[in-house]
Amino acid sequence: MNYVPADYFPILIQFGVAMAFVAVTMALTHLVGPKVFGKKKVESFECGIESEGDARSPIAVKYFLIAILFVLFDVEIIFMYPWAVNFKSALASGEGVPYLVEMVLFMVFILVGFFYIVKKGVLKWEE
Repeated sequence: MNYVPADYFPILIQFGVAMAFVAVTMALTHLVGPKVFGKKKVESFECGIESEGDARSPIAVKYFLIAILFVLFDVEIIFMYPWAVNFKSALASGEGVPYLVEMVLFMVFILVGFFYIVKKGVLKWEE
């Protein structure tokens, strides 16, 4: 498949529309929005609950670790959709074996990482 620059024109249009939407929305909020400044307006808002205590209180690292692992495995799984789309067309053209080998290796790497974090006990909540 040979791509020419004109093939990317719809993406450029979509990017331009998105950027224009952001610019127009930001400009309208500054032009139309209220301009009242005061002590209450610059005060931090915490969902209606009065803030108390120190914001620097320690939080267990497990929460952050689970979040990072979720993002890591979620992003890896997202790569499977385009592969499946390309694999279907590769099967139709008779070139499906390299695609299958690549996905098997990809899944092996994901599973090795998953078994490693399970063996390390990262997903255990009881201490």
